[in-house]
Amino acid sequence: MKKVSFEAAISELEEIVRQLEGGNEPLESSLKLFEKGAKLASYCYSALDKAEQKVTELSKLENSETEGEPDADQQ
Repeated sequence: MKKVSFEAAISELEEIVRQLEGGNEPLESSLKLFEKGAKLASYCYSALDKAEQKVTELSKLENSETEGEPDADQQ
């Protein structure tokens, strides 16, 4: 799968879902769309997982940097 943005992948996945829900595609075409949709979904889940890990790392970093600083209420 070529490199695409998360937003482009989601948009393409939504279009595939619309096509499949329409029920107008022949079986072979539906299977190809489903396969492509599964790959796009996997890519999106992976991208979201990486983003979540990054947010967690940044939150831990932020928390460790502020642990030694007293709160304004405690001064």
